[in-house]
Amino acid sequence: MRSIAKVATVGLLIAAAAPVPAAGTDVAGSKDHPLVSRYPGAVITEYSTKEYEEYTLALGRLEQDHWAKSQHLEGKLTQIHYEIPATRSPLEVFRNYQQALTRAGFQMLFTCSGPECGGGAVGTVGWCGGCSPRQLSTKLSRHEGDAYVSVHLEQDNSGTPIATQVDVIEIKPMESGLITVDAESLAKDITRTGHASVYGILFDTGKADVKRESDGALKEIAKLLSQNPQLKLYVVGHTDNVGTLAANTELSRRRADAVMKVLTSKYGVAAARLQAAGDGPTAPVASNDSEDGRAKNRRVELVKQ
Repeated sequence: MRSIAKVATVGLLIAAAAPVPAAGTDVAGSKDHPLVSRYPGAVITEYSTKEYEEYTLALGRLEQDHWAKSQHLEGKLTQIHYEIPATRSPLEVFRNYQQALTRAGFQMLFTCSGPECGGGAVGTVGWCGGCSPRQLSTKLSRHEGDAYVSVHLEQDNSGTPIATQVDVIEIKPMESGLITVDAESLAKDITRTGHASVYGILFDTGKADVKRESDGALKEIAKLLSQNPQLKLYVVGHTDNVGTLAANTELSRRRADAVMKVLTSKYGVAAARLQAAGDGPTAPVASNDSEDGRAKNRRVELVKQ
């Protein structure tokens, strides 16, 4: 795949010679995403962007309250809801997005239309009754981080605008350094409660390789152990509840093992002073019903042996 430096904005083309007039004005503060232009005549009715958020990318049918297959993503999330005049058909709009994204180097991961999309509701996503929904999910590989584009179309009837949801997820590391970790505060928490939560140890989604941005937190853990030579710790991995219990439990254990390996190999901590464990999603400290809660649950805990 081409990097973003070599990929122009996805331009959507229509067969008509004259532009379609907009039915209204965009909501205040909204704009098209640099990667994907709007369909001519479309108006933005809803817009949001977050520097770091999670997103479930549809890769299979919608089955009542969940996707038959999906991918969990984290990164910069931009969500734009367009209304397109009813003078166009959902098929025409869909094919334009599909062709434009393909031309720009995006890989088609999933497409569906009508009954093959399934039915139900996931959060605010659901197929409208009596309409013919269309969905596509795509990926662009880039050196600076992969980008994913999800497009969902619905039209209640032939006389209503085509509701088009364009979600762009740009994979990038979470901004670190927002929560400070120091040996003194870790020691106080362990003395008071027997354990301390550490949020500065970072991993890519679904992986167990400790990221370099974690060095600050790991240095403080090593300092804690150096200042308390009798202290032994369980290093316990925790996750949110996105995914299966088995997968999350196994992932959390691999992450704990990885933290132990870095502490012993890079920071000189004696292996006998550490023991890894993985609790997955079974010991949450907040509700998994919100992103803030899930972020608190994704952590490493130091537990006094």
